[in-house]
Amino acid sequence: MASAWWPCLILALLSGLAASGFPRSPSRPLGKRSLPEGVVNGIEVYSTKISCKVTSRFAHNVVTTRAVNRADTAKEVSFDVELPKTAFITNFTLTIDGVTYPGNVKEKEVAKKQYEKAVSQGKTAGLVKASGRKLEKFTVSVNVAAGSKVTFELTYEELLKRHKGKYEMYLKVQPKQLVKHFEIEADIFEPQGISTLDAEASFITNDLLGSALTKSFSGRKGRVSFKPSMDQQRSCPTCTDSLLNGDFIITYDVNRESPANVQIVNGYFVHFFAPQGLPVVPKNVVFVIDVSGSMHGRKMEQTKDALLKILEDVKEDDYLNFILFSGDVTTWKDTLVQATPENIEEARTFVKNIDDQGMTNINDGLLRGISMLNKAREEHSVPERSTSIVIMLTDGDPNVGESRPEKIQENVRNAIGGKFPLYNLGFGNNLNYNFLESMALENHGLARRIYEDSDANLQLQGFYEEVANPLLTDVEVEYPENAIQDLTQSAYQHFYDGSEIVVAGRLLDEDMNNFKADVKGHGAINDLTFTEEVTPEKITLWSGAAQSTFSWLDTVTVTQDGLSVTINRKKNMVVSFGDGVTFVVVLHQVWKKHPVHQDFLGFYVVDSHRMSAQTHGLLGQFFHPFDFKVSDIHPGSDPTKPDATMVVKDHRLTVTRGSQKDYRKDASVGTKVACWFVHNNGQGLIDGVHSDYIVPNLF
Repeated sequence: MASAWWPCLILALLSGLAASGFPRSPSRPLGKRSLPEGVVNGIEVYSTKISCKVTSRFAHNVVTTRAVNRADTAKEVSFDVELPKTAFITNFTLTIDGVTYPGNVKEKEVAKKQYEKAVSQGKTAGLVKASGRKLEKFTVSVNVAAGSKVTFELTYEELLKRHKGKYEMYLKVQPKQLVKHFEIEADIFEPQGISTLDAEASFITNDLLGSALTKSFSGRKGRVSFKPSMDQQRSCPTCTDSLLNGDFIITYDVNRESPANVQIVNGYFVHFFAPQGLPVVPKNVVFVIDVSGSMHGRKMEQTKDALLKILEDVKEDDYLNFILFSGDVTTWKDTLVQATPENIEEARTFVKNIDDQGMTNINDGLLRGISMLNKAREEHSVPERSTSIVIMLTDGDPNVGESRPEKIQENVRNAIGGKFPLYNLGFGNNLNYNFLESMALENHGLARRIYEDSDANLQLQGFYEEVANPLLTDVEVEYPENAIQDLTQSAYQHFYDGSEIVVAGRLLDEDMNNFKADVKGHGAINDLTFTEEVTPEKITLWSGAAQSTFSWLDTVTVTQDGLSVTINRKKNMVVSFGDGVTFVVVLHQVWKKHPVHQDFLGFYVVDSHRMSAQTHGLLGQFFHPFDFKVSDIHPGSDPTKPDATMVVKDHRLTVTRGSQKDYRKDASVGTKVACWFVHNNGQGLIDGVHSDYIVPNLF
């Protein structure tokens, strides 16, 4: 898939005459440079760092660049950061010679006048510019006084989405000069555990990447660090310009013991749902393609190349058709046809012969395709357990027939009637993308911009791959009534293979012990329901003032300073000290409808003989052998349980024969063990009395 589709971060620093188009200097041999290493037009960018902290798919990113003006006069520096459309800025600061100035939003004209006045006086000032309704581009121009240092820091956050089985963080790096300290650092924490983690860069060879990149993951934590030296940044061994100009991509996925995972923090929950291994639901696809005159040349050839590749991937159970619109509307077939080998070959011939002509009648093209899908469903000419999709591609605005965007949206919305999604692909920049996006979103689809580049055909193919494999349709996520509020979207027309459904909400009762979440959907063969039992009971590990919180739904191992803690999902927790004693805390789960008994924890010592002789406490005092003798066995009040006399610690006690369960080997059922029960709360057996061992709380 083309890089431009993914959430991206572009960090560009242009020094000197950047605002007036200062050109990037060509490669220069080291021997010919007249400025110190890493200085361009008097500006030295000595540090650039992108720090990413990801927790449960939520990324917190901080971009920090530090520069100093080594010239004798004021110089202007421009910073450009392009943010993901779904990201939001949470903080921006400029630090000038140690004094921090937080970002301040003002009207554009007022801000521009203040900036120009400061620049004319040779002072350091910043100007924030935004382009695009969703703040796609963030620009700061700073006039740096002679000898001054400036630090630019931007913080933004985003929820990472899963595509093709992986979460992806996309960073497009363009420092435009050698940077003494350049670093990309990502720390990932996923409660489900990380299953894969990788990183790659398009601008550097694998050999150089391997020496500058470190990546690792274990259990729930993963880390990626990219720290190229100045020599590794050079575009050639004797050059002073940087090769850091391209894509840096981090991908990962999580362990999935079950289709769903629910995490609870401070009375809020987030529900992740991504089943695997389900059969693909057959789909009925109508491609509505703009063949107007503006598509002439390269765009049309790339569109045809993409459609031919897509036809190779269409499954035989699918049904399809092509609608072409310019000033008029034409179709390949009058109705949807099955994707048999013969029909696919005929479709290839049709696509190869597509030609461009005329104007742009989006309204009639879409309505023809929608009508065809509706008719196929009404006449039962497509499989009952199939799903319908409209994919429309255009490079311009409607200019013939119904050309009012709001009226086209109304027509399309009424024709679809919420029955299937519409996906709009906008080719290039000469179109009303907001119109395409709005129309797609109100019909349960989405819009994508196809960039006019050499890989436009790959962008088209990549989008189709995302929607090519629906596993469920009409997906609904249900929670107990009167238990959840502030719920995000919980109904989806499709779940596609490799993606993920995310629902968040707030628990009405923060002390709620458990609740059930059901995910229902129509599969290729039958209707399916996935149930996740949610429990917010916490397991908190403290290290000084720092704490880590887990639940019995986790599988994780934490090791620190000789202490190892392993949580086995819904089973037990094992605590080990170095090579010494091991404790096991077993989660005993009882019948959910039992009128009296509830789930409980059992505390067991595996290697008690390794404990110090000075160990004490209610359990510790019995870790090492002590003398006792049982005699005078005789019938007790219960004929099945004889009594006896036990002599221990200079006390004569009456004890009763019985049995207890040992859960160390079988945590669910346990093993019966014969034992003697001591009466009166262990009086005479334990040191002191039982109340000596009761504390008001654990911490």
